[in-house]
Amino acid sequence: MARALLIIDVQNDFTEGGALGVEGGAEVAARVTRLLEAAPDRYELVVASRDWHDGGNDNGGHFAVDAAPDFVDTWPVHCVAGTPGAEYHPALDTSRVDVHVRKGQGAPAYSIFEGTTDAGRTLLEELEDRRIDEVDVVGIATDHCVRASALDALAAGRGVRVLEQFVAGVAPVSSAAALEEIRAAGGEVVPG
Repeated sequence: MARALLIIDVQNDFTEGGALGVEGGAEVAARVTRLLEAAPDRYELVVASRDWHDGGNDNGGHFAVDAAPDFVDTWPVHCVAGTPGAEYHPALDTSRVDVHVRKGQGAPAYSIFEGTTDAGRTLLEELEDRRIDEVDVVGIATDHCVRASALDALAAGRGVRVLEQFVAGVAPVSSAAALEEIRAAGGEVVPG
């Protein structure tokens, strides 16, 4: 069985001090780096995603521009392409990342499976080409993009493990609910 690591949205805007920073985000970046350093051959493929939204528009209603954000469907401006907020957190060593996926790009997008590589390929194409049948999911935020990515991986027929010590969420209750939803869908949550 071939396994990939999916690193979800470990970006400046999702870590402490960012536009949508979550508590523990910077620590997730550092822990993922240590995970890859400790066992560099653990994964056949390492993929990292980034929100990569357009500047100057509402990205298909994703950015709240005419009213306050509801933090469900609309959000403050974040991860605008080419800005410091859209960059990976500096504690995440991206030298071990094989494939980079950008998602958003003018439309709402939560799952890594909604993005594309610089070459225009989908994550599913990358996984199929490399015969990856198992994925470990880490990153930010447990209750949003980690959740969506894990559920899409399950829907794509992959075995899924969420590594709990390598994720950070917006809120404890919604994060716990997301992990339970992943378990109920057939995924595994590996405790910290």
